[in-house]
Amino acid sequence: MDLFDFHNTVEESKEGRESLVPLAESLRPKNLSGFFTDEKCKLQISHVLDTIKKTGRLPSLILWGPPGTGKTTLALILAACLENTKFIQVNAIDAGAKRLKEIGSQGRESLRVRRQPTVLFIDEIHRLNKAQQDVLLPFTESGALSLIGATTENPGYELNAALLSRSRVIRLERHSQESLESILSQIEESRSVNRDQLMDAEALDWLFQYSDGDARKFINVMESIVSGFQSGEVATLLTAETLRSRLESNVFHYDKASDEHYNTISAFIKSVRGSDPDASVYYLARMLEGGEDPKFIARRLVILASEDIGNADPRALTIASSGFLAVEKVGLPEAAIVLSQVTCYLACCPKSNRAYKALLKAQNLVREYGHLPIPQSLRSAQTQFAKGQGYGEGYRYSHDGEKGYLKQDFLPEQLKRECLYEPSGRGFEKNIQEYLNWVKQS
Repeated sequence: MDLFDFHNTVEESKEGRESLVPLAESLRPKNLSGFFTDEKCKLQISHVLDTIKKTGRLPSLILWGPPGTGKTTLALILAACLENTKFIQVNAIDAGAKRLKEIGSQGRESLRVRRQPTVLFIDEIHRLNKAQQDVLLPFTESGALSLIGATTENPGYELNAALLSRSRVIRLERHSQESLESILSQIEESRSVNRDQLMDAEALDWLFQYSDGDARKFINVMESIVSGFQSGEVATLLTAETLRSRLESNVFHYDKASDEHYNTISAFIKSVRGSDPDASVYYLARMLEGGEDPKFIARRLVILASEDIGNADPRALTIASSGFLAVEKVGLPEAAIVLSQVTCYLACCPKSNRAYKALLKAQNLVREYGHLPIPQSLRSAQTQFAKGQGYGEGYRYSHDGEKGYLKQDFLPEQLKRECLYEPSGRGFEKNIQEYLNWVKQS
């Protein structure tokens, strides 16, 4: 092999390695000039840069936004603004309290011995339990670590108040269509293609809507489309209909996390509602194995306990709420045991949605009739003026009745004949119905 052949072989090998890099990674901006975001976020970032210039340190940050809005990219760019900085990236699922403490101790030693600051980026930081979050506090306060946490969940609900108060929150919004069009131009240049060769205008508009501001999702679909055309797998111009059918049949490989998220939680809830503990715990295991946030599952179980079980078993809400608190305190992997217990109990409870249906009826009446006058007898008569207006007149104190009940009208005049809550004959609601029948007997 002569020198020229050797050079060509090296270049071909280099090009081959570059082609293996996912398109989303190769297009990742290396600096803020290529970072697409809204004006409000840019202003927040500029304040962070001012702090870096003044102090030489990166303040602790929480990057909050939907998937594909650039949280990881922004973390990398900001960390690169600091000289001689050690950047450590972990996922909250894999970062136990012990691991976080080790990183903090190493950061403290690195700063003391080499004057080298450490930036710790924690993806999905909302998955850390309270104890794990508490481990980070002394290291962020001492400057041993500059923390950057990325989350799709509202940090006000998911993070300790102490940790949140020591961090700046930067909100990243979904990408606009204009941003996605700019990204598409980069794809065209990177892959030497033209959008008009791949799909018609209607298909492109549909893809923008389908991506829902998620740049990663958009890039992954486009990468599959381009690969399909360049490999000859796809030979005709894509229409909106063909693009939709190909995505639904998974011809193009793309990030299905969002779809699977909704499909699996839907199957889970329907299985619990359908009193099938086997299917319920199976879908629970699928969600946990897929990396679903256990607190998200616990919250849905709390909602289900009221919506689908209600007063058929009033203990269900207490158990679901206790389960949520336990999940929040212990975290994974032990939280899975708690979720399994709550799931199996709720699946085996008698079911009733009568309390939920009563609420829906009441809401419809409020929307239809507006704010009807409250009966005079029920109005507050705490002041002499109110009494002078006749408030409270005619009210009968229920405990004066032999059964703790006295017949009187509580609903506004126009709604006196409405029946909103009709207990089922299942579980404890049977007792409720029997009580109501008994107490109203003359």
